[in-house]
Amino acid sequence: MQALIGVATSILTHNLNVKENEHILIVTDPESYEIADIFYQAGIVLGTETQVIKMKTRTKSGEEPPRAVAEAMKAVEVVLCITHHSLTHTRARKEASAQGARVATMPGVTMDMLQEGAITADYSEVEELTAYYCELLDKGEFVTIEKDHTKLTFSIKERRGIPSTGVFREKGESGNLPSGESYIAPLEDSANGTIIVDGSIAGIGVLKEPITLTLEHGRLVDASGEDGKRLLEILGDGNGRIIAEFGIGTNKKARLTGNVLEDEKVFGTVHIAFGSNKPFGGTNEAGVHIDCVIKKPAVTMTHWDGSRVLF
Repeated sequence: MQALIGVATSILTHNLNVKENEHILIVTDPESYEIADIFYQAGIVLGTETQVIKMKTRTKSGEEPPRAVAEAMKAVEVVLCITHHSLTHTRARKEASAQGARVATMPGVTMDMLQEGAITADYSEVEELTAYYCELLDKGEFVTIEKDHTKLTFSIKERRGIPSTGVFREKGESGNLPSGESYIAPLEDSANGTIIVDGSIAGIGVLKEPITLTLEHGRLVDASGEDGKRLLEILGDGNGRIIAEFGIGTNKKARLTGNVLEDEKVFGTVHIAFGSNKPFGGTNEAGVHIDCVIKKPAVTMTHWDGSRVLF
C-alpha cells in the first residue's frame, strides 16, 4: 500500500503540480473508493486539505454528477474524478475548469494502471506528440479514416484540437489521467460512411470480434454484431448517436486492456466517440459519451492549402 501511496503522491506532485496550501477534492463512487482513498492519503502526505465525496455510481459515461458535487468541484484548486464512469465530458467538469480548477478525470482506473502502462510514460514525449497532432488538427478541414474495406469521412473545419497530456500545471487545465491524446469535435452532421472498430468500446471492453459502424449525416444508424447492438442500447435513440469526437492516441506506454481510460491513449490507434461534445467545442449535449477505439487505421487529413497528411 505504501508503494501505491508513493505513486499517487508522485502523480499529485508532478502531473498536477499540487502545492501545500491548495485544496484537493476527490470525487468517487463505491466501485472506485479503494483507489480514491490512496489518493486521499497521498494528499495528506503532501500536507494539503484533501476531501473525498462518494456519490452513487453513474449509469454511463457523460452523465452529470449530483448538483452538490458539481458545486463542490468549483470551490477547490484541484479535482480528481476517480469514478467508474467518466465525468470528463460533463458540464460539471467544464464549469469547474472555468472556475480555475485543475481537473484530472480517472474513469475506471485500476490498481494495475497505477503501476504499469500509460502512467509510466515519458510525459515530456507525450506532451510533444500531443502538441504535434493538435497542430495538425487545428489546420485540418476534412478527415478520412480507412480500415480494411471501410471508409468514414467527416469535417473538422474551424474546430480546434484539444490536447490531453495528463499534465495539468495551470489554472483551468483538465483531462484524463493517465493520458496521451489529441482530440477534436467533428461537425456534428458531417460524418458519412462505414468504419470497422476492432479495439475496444467504452462500457463494453476489448472486442472479441470487429464491428462495423454506419454513419449518415453525422448520426450512427447501424452497428453490426452483438457488441454493436449493445453500443446502440448504451447510446439510446436520441442525441447519443451523434458523432462527438475524433481522437489520436499519443502515449507509447499505453496498452489495450478493455479500459477506455488507457485504450484510447494507445499510440497507433484512433477513436471516434458518440454523444456529448459541447464541453470541448461541439454543439451536442446527450448525457452520454462513448468512445470506440480503432487499431492501426489509415488516416488522411485534408488541410486548407490542399496538403494531405497520412497517419
